[in-house]
Amino acid sequence: MRETFDLAGRSPSPQGGGKRTPVRFSPTSKPSTPCRTPGRIVPRPSTLDPLFRSLHSLKGVGPHLSALLTRFFGAPDGQEAIALDVLMHMPSGVVDRRKMVGVANTWMGGTVTLKLHVDRHIVPPRGRKGIPHRVLAHDETGDIQLIFFRSEGGWIEKALPVGEERYVSGQIGFFNGEKQITHPDYIVEPDKFATLPLVEPVYPLTQGLSSKALTKVVRQVVETVPELDDWIPQATRDRFKWPSFREAMGKVHMPQEPEDGDLMGPARQRLAYDEYLAGQLTLQLVRSQLVAARGVSRAFTGEITSRIEAALPFSMTDGQRQAVADIREDLASSNRMSRLLQGDVGAGKTVVALMAMAALAESGAQSTLMAPTELLAAQHFRTLKPLADAAGLGIVLLTGKMPAAERRAALAGLASGATSIAVGTHALFQSGVEFADLGLTVVDEQHRFGVHQRLALSEKGRHTDLLVMTATPIPRTLVLTHFGDMAVSILREKPAGRQPIDTAVLPISEYGRVVSRLQARIAEGAQAFWVCPLVEESEHLSVVSAEDRFAELKKVFGDQVALIHGKLGAAAKQEIMTRFARNETKILVATTVIEVGVDVPNASIMIIEHAERFGLAQLHQLRGRVGRGSNRSACLLLYKDPLSETARARLDTIKSTEDGFVIAERDLELRGQGDILGTRQSGMPGYRLAVPDAHRHLLDWAHDDAKAALAGNPGLTGQDGEALRTLLYLFRKDTAIQLIRAG
Repeated sequence: MRETFDLAGRSPSPQGGGKRTPVRFSPTSKPSTPCRTPGRIVPRPSTLDPLFRSLHSLKGVGPHLSALLTRFFGAPDGQEAIALDVLMHMPSGVVDRRKMVGVANTWMGGTVTLKLHVDRHIVPPRGRKGIPHRVLAHDETGDIQLIFFRSEGGWIEKALPVGEERYVSGQIGFFNGEKQITHPDYIVEPDKFATLPLVEPVYPLTQGLSSKALTKVVRQVVETVPELDDWIPQATRDRFKWPSFREAMGKVHMPQEPEDGDLMGPARQRLAYDEYLAGQLTLQLVRSQLVAARGVSRAFTGEITSRIEAALPFSMTDGQRQAVADIREDLASSNRMSRLLQGDVGAGKTVVALMAMAALAESGAQSTLMAPTELLAAQHFRTLKPLADAAGLGIVLLTGKMPAAERRAALAGLASGATSIAVGTHALFQSGVEFADLGLTVVDEQHRFGVHQRLALSEKGRHTDLLVMTATPIPRTLVLTHFGDMAVSILREKPAGRQPIDTAVLPISEYGRVVSRLQARIAEGAQAFWVCPLVEESEHLSVVSAEDRFAELKKVFGDQVALIHGKLGAAAKQEIMTRFARNETKILVATTVIEVGVDVPNASIMIIEHAERFGLAQLHQLRGRVGRGSNRSACLLLYKDPLSETARARLDTIKSTEDGFVIAERDLELRGQGDILGTRQSGMPGYRLAVPDAHRHLLDWAHDDAKAALAGNPGLTGQDGEALRTLLYLFRKDTAIQLIRAG
């Protein structure tokens, strides 16, 4: 009986919706040679060689252009750009040159193609570079001038000989009431008209790279794209009228009609789906590696977790209880856990993590909680220690600056198994830190901890379960894109007792009134954060720095004001935070170093200066530092005029809602997927063919199809499996190819 799997087929819909109807897709009878054997990875198919060759091998690409393209496409250090880089560089639009209406029927700003008779040249006087070279020409409907600035070498006279006809294409302008084309895009002899691209793609460029040079390279590459066995079933391609990969690339890069490259056209949708499918296959293969059977099925007594819950000062929400249940089910399984815990600011993720670590302790194993900074690690430790102590659970904080004797004692407790939980930064996994039986790793702020780091944890031989937490609500699109290898739990409710936060937006010109009101609130016993975007004054930005604002507030509030920022040492930051937490200082002037994790329940006022310079996610995170106690809290967003349309939309969004998931979706609309999680800084994937705003519906399909493909054919064997491997090579998912198990 042959194996089969579903690659979901769908009914077309203008909005990209439609019911899912399975299309049965079965591997061809015999698999080809084994796709992976121990110690050997099948090499890239030779059919793809033309796309992996250096650009040096292409006609017209010399050392200068090759170096320019290598920088432009961001090739890894020591490597050159290859043909595939050019192929994956999508046009941003098209120029339609098909309008051949005659001079009389042209219009201002229109791009046209005219067949002109050249009448005469008016050459500027020698040395007068500001005067253009003008060419007078006409057709049967009227006269026009062709304008060239700084032209030398006589090439214009050669290109436009007096008395002859030429096809000229460019944008129509007017000067002194006369029609003209300044620097025409194309000048073509009548017998070479076929070489003039009537529908021309427009590409993003960089300084020194001309559109014509890039277009020549692109056309050469497109002509070498091989015919490939398709990884999408014929029935699905027929349903959506999707062309083959080769045909799709041809339509996008060498369009015959302006519609050929439309974002929602068949060619571009097919390519977007291909890119999504390659990404989702990669994440599913990573998941198969992370959750590979480890032979440890955890059993729980309930003793420690019940003591933890009894010690909580509040009742857990339904969302927290469900997340704990999901985690316990994962831990009881013989597969390794790989789970993402999403929770809005103040949703109680840390408590869920503690319940998971307590469950591990019941099974006799240890846990670690890794935070991105020592400040946040210390914050977690202070939150967890009283609860752990109440439950009789050994917990220790490991930092890089502990006294030697204290560190030795902490390490001894972990090595012997007497200590159940270690809290710290990534230094927890440095040499010298030994665990008796490490069973669970909890990572805070997941978006700084990508796929490669997740694999690295696995490859270090620490076959632990993995729970990762983020206080950044992530839209579903981005969850699938970056964390599709992980199961997901979401905490949407806030713990009982959390106060709503009153949010107001004011111009910075109201500074005096803000300080006066702040004086009154401080006198009543309140504490406040005052956040600025920069540590110190900048020559380039007209922005009030944290240091400047600290100095101004100190004139009014004296020693009640403290300053904290990222340039301070860990010990200094900790001391300042401790004094603020003890209510020894009343106002903490800060940069975004307090964005994540700082918990001071008595602080009920958040003032964000130059709020127009912060992203939506940052504003939401900063606001979440208040509203943690019993007092009604307020967030004040101070902005400097004039506001851009996007900045105003951000501030309006923050003012109108506290729902982090609504804010995250709005952030995605305003910024696009590339910046939301800092992917460009963290090395996480961006897209080259897919445009998330237009192609979002395709991501869900690709996610489901990747799961179905690997469920039915985990080794990607046979003709269909080989086609999917080719797809992975095309999108340079080398990590994924190495993870494919023998079928």
